[in-house]
Amino acid sequence: MLRLWLQRVLDTFNQPAYITQRALGCGRSLTCLVGWVLIVVLSGCANVPSSTNGPVPSSLPAAAQTNDVDLTPAAPSHTLSIERSVTPTVTITPTKSPVPSSTPTTTPSFTPTSTVTPLPTYTKLRGKVTIAQAVCHYGPGAPYLYKYGVYAGSNLEILRRVEGGNYIEIQAIGGNNPCWVRVDYMEIRGDVNALEPVHPFDVQLPMSPYYAPPAWVKAVRQGDMVTVEWAGLSLRAGDDSEQTPYIVEAWVCQEGRMVFQPIGSYFTQVTIQDEPGCGQVSRARLLAAEKHGYTRPLEIDWPQPVLLTPLP
Repeated sequence: MLRLWLQRVLDTFNQPAYITQRALGCGRSLTCLVGWVLIVVLSGCANVPSSTNGPVPSSLPAAAQTNDVDLTPAAPSHTLSIERSVTPTVTITPTKSPVPSSTPTTTPSFTPTSTVTPLPTYTKLRGKVTIAQAVCHYGPGAPYLYKYGVYAGSNLEILRRVEGGNYIEIQAIGGNNPCWVRVDYMEIRGDVNALEPVHPFDVQLPMSPYYAPPAWVKAVRQGDMVTVEWAGLSLRAGDDSEQTPYIVEAWVCQEGRMVFQPIGSYFTQVTIQDEPGCGQVSRARLLAAEKHGYTRPLEIDWPQPVLLTPLP
């Protein structure tokens, strides 16, 4: 019992921190200091292991019971294995499959070489009437309605010429009321071919606001001759122009060239010569006149000439 008590005292004093603290608390007291030195010496003797085979105090560490100290740290009896199960979140971003880019086939571009055809230059001429009185018509031919007369010695301005015909368009110098007169009634200063040509079907005629064209028209060919017939136009009293009531404007082939022939008639039938060999389509149309002007042109279904001998 006494031995057990003494062992506890020694264990207490064996703590270096405790001994140091108590020694420092003695201050300058010699007696206290000597006492504590003695205690330290006794504690050192108590820690010396006994050479006898007596029992080893249980308070001593297990390493003191053996002569060889194993400095290898003992492996823990239990291995704590922590496994974190991480489920990765996979974000699938759809990717577009690249569209194979086709290499364009370069087609060589040809720059057309534009051939600039110079426009013909036309001019206006001057002329003098050479007969006593020349009739000036609304259209380029004798059958057209009378517009006014021009007299010998009159100097006039010449504007245009009709294609395939022998009429020219004139007016007073500086005037604005043109009409058509025969070219051989004028003494022209300059070349007639320098005048602007106009197709006969493009000549503007005064139109009647009161009458429609004849009800029908037909054409029959016999060889080179074409006969045209049509329905008569009934006019109200006082609307008669007292001039040529009908005109067939014919664009036909004669002697190897296209000519313009306005055929006037007081009847409802005319015959026109149209030959093969010009390489152009022949045409014709019918006009009927009253004192206010002409009915709308009525196209004629024209029978084309037949070339008996093929062209080389």
